[in-house]
Amino acid sequence: MTHVYLLWHIHDLGDEEDWKFIGVYSSPDAVNAARQRVAKLPGFRDTPEQFRVEEVGLDEDQWTEGFVTGPGPG
Repeated sequence: MTHVYLLWHIHDLGDEEDWKFIGVYSSPDAVNAARQRVAKLPGFRDTPEQFRVEEVGLDEDQWTEGFVTGPGPG
């Protein structure tokens, strides 16, 4: 296995987004089955188009830049 699949649901709240992490799956078939199960639940069934799947390589850095903390812009 060289990749995993992350399943998210992203609910648009207007001025922000509410990201719900559903799980990590070993194959496209497994992530699709999970999406079908979760899509039947309250909230999710009202916005089934807002699921997102990410394919992520194992043993790879996903964040490759540093960061700075402090006040935001403006």
